[in-house]
Amino acid sequence: MKTTLIISILILFSYNIKAQNTLGKTDDAARIVLATFVPQQIDNMPEAARSSLTNKLNQIVTQNGMGGKSINERFIITANINVISKDITPSAPPMYAYILDITLFIGDGIEGIKFSSISFEVKGIGESETKAYISALKNLKTNDPKYQSFIETGKNKIIEYYNSKCDFNIKEAQTLASQNEFDEAIFKLSCVPEVCKDCYDKSMDAITVIFKAKMERECQSNIAKSRTFKAQENYDKAAEALATILPDLNCYKEAQSLMIEINDHKCAIALGKAKGAWASKDVESTGNALKNIPTDSKCYGEGVALAEEVRAWVKKKDDREWNFKMQEHKDEVALAKSSINAAREIGVAYGKNQPKSVTYNIIGW
Repeated sequence: MKTTLIISILILFSYNIKAQNTLGKTDDAARIVLATFVPQQIDNMPEAARSSLTNKLNQIVTQNGMGGKSINERFIITANINVISKDITPSAPPMYAYILDITLFIGDGIEGIKFSSISFEVKGIGESETKAYISALKNLKTNDPKYQSFIETGKNKIIEYYNSKCDFNIKEAQTLASQNEFDEAIFKLSCVPEVCKDCYDKSMDAITVIFKAKMERECQSNIAKSRTFKAQENYDKAAEALATILPDLNCYKEAQSLMIEINDHKCAIALGKAKGAWASKDVESTGNALKNIPTDSKCYGEGVALAEEVRAWVKKKDDREWNFKMQEHKDEVALAKSSINAAREIGVAYGKNQPKSVTYNIIGW
């Protein structure tokens, strides 16, 4: 029973969570990700140029391992542009020539704290002001080695932010949990990237406790849902409703008994279909039915015996091996890691459902 529930959790929630001290993972939740922000207050910037600058910033963070979609858009990379000169050439047709001073910033956009900056001067020329502006932005190289120090300084400052506020952040999450705001509490802790090793470990310990409290609160509700699905003979949904009920929850024994009932019902139905198909010597249908027999059901052994009978018949009739395997028991995985994975999924889902507009305080950058 424990195995069945843990495997169900992995199917529903799992993705690989492995603490590390270096960048390079494709899992955005595991890394520090910078949100790209181009402020509207850049004077006289054409809209097409604004889009071009946004793309440039995205390329810079991606090439330096900090691109992706973050559930927490507190930390940003942004830019400020000053027009040093704007000239019109005496040629026919006349051309516009721009010299721009571009300064890039990494920082905490919510609190308005700058972490690092870097400046470039670029030139551009075009038949219109917009084309000249875009021409200048094209000369902003996204692979310049100078970005490495700029990005690394910003990353280290972000790590310092999480480490310095770690205990306060955990306390806030615990307060939210005490108010039954479990998803928001988990979201707050899920924002800590794995590269912040010490704070990440503390946050994951706190997530495990909060997730268990959430599951305890939802436990009886899930059992009620499972019984409803079972009465409707929707056994897959009935089992799914029990999937997050872990062995250390108070209602686990009740869920265990219900899961046994569900598996026995599934087994009886699947075995009946298998025997019916086998009576007609329909090997393929027999195998498909046998695959639906749960390993923890009371008729699993009978299903294995029928599978062996079919295998022997196929061997004798066609002199070939029947390429079929019954479900196998799987080893239990670490319960704590399963809980963290499930909880992190809850945090990510909560973050995605939050309002997309974020107000940044970057005046003076």
